[in-house]
Amino acid sequence: MASTRRLAAILAADIVGYSRLMGADEEGAHGAVTALRREVIAPAIDKNHGRIVKSTGDDFLSDFASVVDAVRCVVEMQAVVTVRNGALTSERRIEYRIGINIGEQAIARDPRYGPALASAAYCCYRLLLDGRSEDREVDRLKGAGFARQALEVAGDDPGVLVHAALALAWFGEDIGAMLALVDRALTLNPNYARGWQISGVLRSWAGEPDIAIEHVETALRLSPRARVGTSFLTIGLAHFVKGRFDAAVPKLLVAIQQDPGLPAPYYCLAACYAHMGRLDAAREVVTRLRVSGAILMESGSTLRNAEHRELLLSGLRLAAGEPE
Repeated sequence: MASTRRLAAILAADIVGYSRLMGADEEGAHGAVTALRREVIAPAIDKNHGRIVKSTGDDFLSDFASVVDAVRCVVEMQAVVTVRNGALTSERRIEYRIGINIGEQAIARDPRYGPALASAAYCCYRLLLDGRSEDREVDRLKGAGFARQALEVAGDDPGVLVHAALALAWFGEDIGAMLALVDRALTLNPNYARGWQISGVLRSWAGEPDIAIEHVETALRLSPRARVGTSFLTIGLAHFVKGRFDAAVPKLLVAIQQDPGLPAPYYCLAACYAHMGRLDAAREVVTRLRVSGAILMESGSTLRNAEHRELLLSGLRLAAGEPE
């Protein structure tokens, strides 16, 4: 059996005063944050054996197998950020607020700590989504267990509700029940951009593509530069299942540009090209997937609408050169 990665620490970070920075100089702030993430944050996480599991405009979530590695990563990042900020006025400084949840250790110490449970469930979900799981069934079972525990103690915490619902929906739980949880979170906080984005994801899986687009666009209006989560993938998938292939392609290309390591937009793009008759382009995308070791036909499993699922899978079969 393949070895499994024990989730020892979850590092969560966001930028202090991000809205103020964006309001003062949107393009400059966005460029500075992007450069900092590329030149400082990503290398520090990689050097210390961590993995980025979620990244938006002003925040990111990483997991580490070692608490020591997570702490070392924070120290190294903050040291470089402090040096860079020294040359800037206070209005232009980028300051990260960073917290470390001690992952499964925190859960072992306090099995009713909802944010740690939801974060652990989300990390398991991203391992499967990104094709990085060493044992998909083990991570699926662990993630579902964490999510169910999180819901038992969620109370009125919108973040716990939506992340647990997202993970459980991916793991195959009843999509209607998961949508109800997300709706409850948005009732608690109607301005929660991440909640609207996750609602869009779940609506696309539930066979409600037009509502999915509406909800993701709401998320982007609330957080316009954050490009929250897999927003463009969700919009692209929604256009795809409605047969609007020309509208789907540019959204899927943007999703790939945002996160080149995420397999899902490649699946959708390959199927989209195939249904458009662009078989050479579709097969080129499939070849890239095979090189990355992605599991091609599993990609339709989250789509609850049978017609939508078959549209995706038939496109993938065409792209892979398999007979109908």
